[in-house]
Amino acid sequence: MTIATPARKEAVVELKAKDLNGNGGVFCPSPQAGMKLWNSHPRVFLDVASTGEARCAYCGTVYKLAAGEHFGGGH
Repeated sequence: MTIATPARKEAVVELKAKDLNGNGGVFCPSPQAGMKLWNSHPRVFLDVASTGEARCAYCGTVYKLAAGEHFGGGH
């Protein structure tokens, strides 16, 4: 017997460059994604700056830079 599980809709969170931390990333779970921090998965760092987006391995949430946004490690 096979039990079918419904496909889960992944959340996509668009970020501005100012939303990224100094290393060019964000942490998940994130209040920006509407998540409650107390009952979610362990906190993980996601590097968004290197490719423009990152997917959380725990929950599948995708964090990506909004169109036209660029992260620069200005000197």
